[in-house]
Amino acid sequence: MSDDNNPILCERHDAVGVLTINRPKTLNALDTPTLLALETALTALERDDAIRAIVITGAGDKAFVAGGDIADLNSRQGLAHYQEFAEVIHRVFRRFETCDKPTVGAINGWALGGGTELLLTLDIRLVAEEAKLGLPEINLGLFPGAGGSQRLIRQVPLCRAKELMFTGGQISAAEAVDLGLCNRTVPRGRLMQEAMAVASQIAQKSPLTLKLLKRALRDGAEMPLGAALAHEQAIIGLVLDSQDAHEGCSAFLDKRKAQFTGR
Repeated sequence: MSDDNNPILCERHDAVGVLTINRPKTLNALDTPTLLALETALTALERDDAIRAIVITGAGDKAFVAGGDIADLNSRQGLAHYQEFAEVIHRVFRRFETCDKPTVGAINGWALGGGTELLLTLDIRLVAEEAKLGLPEINLGLFPGAGGSQRLIRQVPLCRAKELMFTGGQISAAEAVDLGLCNRTVPRGRLMQEAMAVASQIAQKSPLTLKLLKRALRDGAEMPLGAALAHEQAIIGLVLDSQDAHEGCSAFLDKRKAQFTGR
């Protein structure tokens, strides 16, 4: 079956779900069918109580996501683009950003344009040593329009974000780590092993506490500090009403491994 007939691979490995963008012939470029398939696969993993963390990567050894379909963009006018592709890609990327389950990116190659924009929505980002990142849209007379212009300025210093977007240049994996866009570099041959190890470690924690922690972090980042602290105080109160919180404390006192159930 060709990659375009099966653009997203969705696998389950114990408590970790793995999403693979499966269009290696196009360097895993994102088009509307691929985005819709990605959304469907993410929804399935979100609804599966057995899945506690999600890894996302690209097929092949060249690209994570090398951007969008340029010919398709060239064929569009503004209103149609806004109502069709842009509506879909913004919704899908926001779904990753607001997903209650922790996400781990295994950035196995080029992450350009939409690839970097997708990366910006993920919780933890491991990047192959040979990978390149960038937002080259300005070279086409465009700018990052899948959330990248807004997420980037919230994650790196403004002057560096402007340099990346204004020049359209690429940065290395090591530079991405130094800039704070990725957690660390990993040899490509060990990338998925490392990503799965991180996801598996996270999957052992309380899924309820992870869900509430993610919400506290996401909401708090958009609040003034005083409001964010009050929000945190309320959320930790909810956590202390859970069975998992008392299981974790009891396990520590009993010197045993906690068995978290998500309740």
